[in-house]
Order: sequence, then C-alpha cells, then structure tokens
Amino acid sequence: MANTKSLSREERKAEKRAARKKQAPKKPRDYARGSKKPKVKKLARGQAKR
Repeated sequence: MANTKSLSREERKAEKRAARKKQAPKKPRDYARGSKKPKVKKLARGQAKR
C-alpha cells in the first residue's frame, strides 16, 4: 500500500479497499474461530469475593 499520510480520510479508505482487492484470497481456516484463545477459568462467585 502507498504512503497515505497526505491523503484525506475518504481517499485513504478507497486506497485501503483497492489494496485489499489486490491481495490473494485467504485460504479457509481449518479450525473453529476463537478455538485457539486461552480459556479463562471463572472467578469465585458470592460474598467471599466481594
């Protein structure tokens, strides 16, 4: 993508969209979305925590 420092917001958006269109298509992911996020254990509930 070109240097967009001097462009206005609308021109920058058009430039980004054009750059996205030129990119090679991404291959479909072979795992569920969000499945690799670290799982967070639920905190203790109740008055003891408060």
